[in-house]
Parts: sequence; structure tokens; C-alpha cells
Amino acid sequence: MQTLHVLYEDHHFLAVLKPAGLLTQAPPEVDSLEAQAKAYLKEKYQKPAGVYLGIPHRLDRPVSGVVLFCRNSKAAARIAAQFQQHTVEKVYCALLEGTLSVEEGEWRDH
Repeated sequence: MQTLHVLYEDHHFLAVLKPAGLLTQAPPEVDSLEAQAKAYLKEKYQKPAGVYLGIPHRLDRPVSGVVLFCRNSKAAARIAAQFQQHTVEKVYCALLEGTLSVEEGEWRDH
């Protein structure tokens, strides 16, 4: 199990850095970012019964980046609505190897 890198935390949200190679969500017997976040919150706030954690989005296993978890159902519903209404702006950055034919540009994929 890797060390959880917390970027932001309040009563409603937990934003963490997902390293490449780790699943965002998986069955209980498989290590995942969700399992690590739940263990972190359970220990930090001494919650013996368990922890609620809503997952409004995921990142693929080979991808690293920020994952936002919701710490209560009200926050989860509000964030889910923003994803459904497409009001969330997603920004992707890529690290490339080799030489590009142009100095700058934008790739759009819908």
C-alpha cells in the first residue's frame, strides 16, 4: 500500500493525488485509491464503523492526477449533478517523448 498524498480536505471533500498504476476503485481485496482514502479517514477521525466516500469521477489505472472524493452524500449529489450537466472543466496534460512537428497546439477529443 502506497502513502496517500492529500492535496485538500474539508468536511465535504477530499482531494488526493492518484499515482500512475493504482486503481481508483477496486474490489475490497485489491489495493485502490478509494481503499487508501477510506483507511486514512477512518484512522484520522477514529470511525470504527466505516467511512462514506462518494466517487464522482475516476482516472484510468495508468494515469496519474487529482481525484476528488466526496465525504458526504449531499456533496456527492451536488458534484454528480455538475458532471452530468458538463459544468466541470477537465484539463489533461501529457508528457511526450520525441520531437513534435509544431511548437504548440491543442488536441480536442469529444
